[in-house]
Amino acid sequence: MRPLSDRTAHFNESLIRRMTRISNECGAINLSQGFPDFDPPKMLMDKLSEVAYEGPHQYPITWGAPNFRAAAAKKQSHFMGRPLDPNENVIITIGSTEAMVDSLMALCDPGDKVGLFSPYFENYVAEIAMINAEPVYVPLVPPDFHFDGDVLEDAFRQGIKAFILCNPSNPSGKVFTYDELKIIADLAIKYDAYVITDEVYEHIIFDPNKHVYMNSIPGMWERTVSCSSLSKTYHITGWRLGYAIGPKELIDRVKQCHDFMTVGAPSPLMEACMPGLTAPLSYYDELHDLYAHMKSVFVGGLKSLGFDYTDPQGAYYVMVNVGEFAKGDDVSFCEKMAREVGVAAVPACTFFKEEQHDWVRFHFAKRDETLNEALDRLSKLKEKF
Repeated sequence: MRPLSDRTAHFNESLIRRMTRISNECGAINLSQGFPDFDPPKMLMDKLSEVAYEGPHQYPITWGAPNFRAAAAKKQSHFMGRPLDPNENVIITIGSTEAMVDSLMALCDPGDKVGLFSPYFENYVAEIAMINAEPVYVPLVPPDFHFDGDVLEDAFRQGIKAFILCNPSNPSGKVFTYDELKIIADLAIKYDAYVITDEVYEHIIFDPNKHVYMNSIPGMWERTVSCSSLSKTYHITGWRLGYAIGPKELIDRVKQCHDFMTVGAPSPLMEACMPGLTAPLSYYDELHDLYAHMKSVFVGGLKSLGFDYTDPQGAYYVMVNVGEFAKGDDVSFCEKMAREVGVAAVPACTFFKEEQHDWVRFHFAKRDETLNEALDRLSKLKEKF
């Protein structure tokens, strides 16, 4: 038999999805994979019920249903502060994951270098491998996850063609300031690189932090593809609807990849999401308050229990230092914690290029009763370790 592809030879199993399976097996509270245990907005569920009988149920326009693209363009025009043409600047994808893969394929060739911060969302490394590109890592330093501008420039000097930026960041919860984004932007312009952003948590920001879109930085609209998703904003991670936004020249290339990769996003789910995309701005104020409350419950509980954690500025993750329990093996620790304590987390080794076994990631997109029960179980952690 001839050998299989080199690009997948070194793929590792997703530790996030692995911890979900272990959580399901042992009945643990799943604070590993980032999905809520509460319903989507009623307006979406009501619309989905209508669509089940009224349609559409067949292939959509490949780039996304026209009314859906128009609504996405109008919404993002407001938040990004620039007019977006739904036909030229927006493409609808199967979640942000597909948008990221399509963007990498559109911008990079085999052998190109792609920069990214560490810690990173684990999918990025696999996505870079899928296109036979080479990752170049730049460390974010805990506990505030700052970066060194000189180290970042060293990465650009290596000839990276694109830089992946997750903002707000998964897993760290860091929200990049305007000044930090300007440093990245200036280097991208200086070294003629593109930036691909993952902004799925764009509406989950904790005061006093503010979300700034990379494509709003002077000189960056022309070289940025902004990827995002409806999953986190409307609590529908299983609906798999995302989008990529950028200048026509870049989006046209992304469209070519999308066309032959997935054909199109689900027609009935796009229609069912229309009430979300056209919701009043008060929806996003309520979303902010909802997640600020969840953060207060869980992170406040961690503080009361005496845990060492990093304070998330955005998204719905918190990094907790468990070095005294993990003792250099965060994977075994997380598996044991799920089985014996009844709470599932993600080991840090899946997020860091650097050797790192002292941290785990919890997510707090859960109901109060779920979070409080998880905290009660975590209060007994020392008894098990």
